[in-house]
Amino acid sequence: MIGVLVLGLKFLAAQLTGSVALWSDALESIVNVAAAVGALVAVRVAARPPDADHLFGHGKAEYLSAVAEGVLIVVAAVAILHEAWNGLQAGTTPDFSPAGLAVSLVASAINGGWAMVLIRYGRRLRSSALSADGHHLMTDVVTSVGVLIGVGLAKVTGLPWLDPALAAVVGCVVIYTGWQLVTSSVAGLMDAAPDPELVSAVRGAIAQTLPADTAYHALRFREAGHQHFVEFHLTVDGATTVADSHALCDRLEAAIKPVLPGGRILIHVEPASPERPTVSGIPGLAGGPGGPRD
Repeated sequence: MIGVLVLGLKFLAAQLTGSVALWSDALESIVNVAAAVGALVAVRVAARPPDADHLFGHGKAEYLSAVAEGVLIVVAAVAILHEAWNGLQAGTTPDFSPAGLAVSLVASAINGGWAMVLIRYGRRLRSSALSADGHHLMTDVVTSVGVLIGVGLAKVTGLPWLDPALAAVVGCVVIYTGWQLVTSSVAGLMDAAPDPELVSAVRGAIAQTLPADTAYHALRFREAGHQHFVEFHLTVDGATTVADSHALCDRLEAAIKPVLPGGRILIHVEPASPERPTVSGIPGLAGGPGGPRD
């Protein structure tokens, strides 16, 4: 609803001023509406629990939504560049309509407020779809402000090419935004390594919990939207009972979960051996007993 309102206001502003840059800004808002619909669908799909066909859940639907949004952004950018080229060929100066500029400012203010809401909830819910949509809208706000400045300069200086030139700049910025969104989302689909700070926090939680006679290795991460999956191998003394090993795994999970709320943790327990001892003093086992050896 908010996206449709902003879209209508931007088209009204473009019509009142005759600005190519404002028209390009309105074209980009069509993508915002489509992206909002896609993000809503993706969040609902991602919230579905695991089933027989999707044992790890549906979290990666958010990445698919973000990729689609990035592609739509690039398509909108091509349309913007086309309008900018036509504006340069025409050489007309937009009307400095106070009403049109005021409408555009109102649209940008609404967009900015909604973008902050989406970014905040995206971080809280660990939703890549909501975060991507919020950052996209915030970029739109920045470009909209730049467009307004350009329209004013075109009128004040009497240089008609400033308006379409700024529209071309907007198109380039939009292309960059779309490309960044696509690459980051594809990285999620390809199980790229997570944030190093997150990895460090998980390692710290494990190190603080492990007894001196145990170690771990083969630590792995993967993300699916707001869900995090962590797995590693835990090396214990061969005489340790199943019950004691299970209790230690429970303590490790309890230590990791505050770092990864809602994370799914898989720990494979194996007995110590000459090739895989439980104490430090071997190459690659940093940090003393209980340290990582990937």
